[in-house]
Amino acid sequence: MSEETELLLVQRTLAGDQQAFGELVQRFERDVFNLAYRMLNERTEAEDAAQEAFLRAYANLERYDTARSFKTWILSITSNHCIDRLRRRRLVWLSLEDEPLMPHPALTSDIPGPEEAALTNERNLLVQDLLDDLNPEYRLAVVLRYWYDLSYAEIAEMLDTTESAVKSRLFRARQVLAEHLDAQHASALNLVAEGS
Repeated sequence: MSEETELLLVQRTLAGDQQAFGELVQRFERDVFNLAYRMLNERTEAEDAAQEAFLRAYANLERYDTARSFKTWILSITSNHCIDRLRRRRLVWLSLEDEPLMPHPALTSDIPGPEEAALTNERNLLVQDLLDDLNPEYRLAVVLRYWYDLSYAEIAEMLDTTESAVKSRLFRARQVLAEHLDAQHASALNLVAEGS
């Protein structure tokens, strides 16, 4: 198709002859599709991009510069549209890479599984047994410090004592707890050894 024929088809389209634009589409659809496919590397996306390029050309036909060939103009529209698609695609990839995907809800449940619940229960019983073995003054200092996360000054104020007295109680409490843990560990090892 010569440039004169292209120009005539453009003029006819602008005058309202939609069949004339259909002839332009038939003439350049392969070139437009091939460019879109080379840029996007995916057949259905290239088909969509080619269709969009022709729609944009039709909508902006009055802005077509007749000094240029129609082929150059439609391929320019196609390449710009494909570049836009690639940018959007890249933004989606970047957002997926930058923000980790949320794990499946079943993996993030706050409800512990049976094994975890049993271990937590066993640990809680052990801690409670250890606390029960402590002198009540030591026990209160440990609970206020490690469960309620109070400062030494806050504990001293609550117990009407000095910060150094609180530190001393906590030190002694940790010693007693360590001795009890060592004793429990040693007895557990003896049970294992006897069972062998």
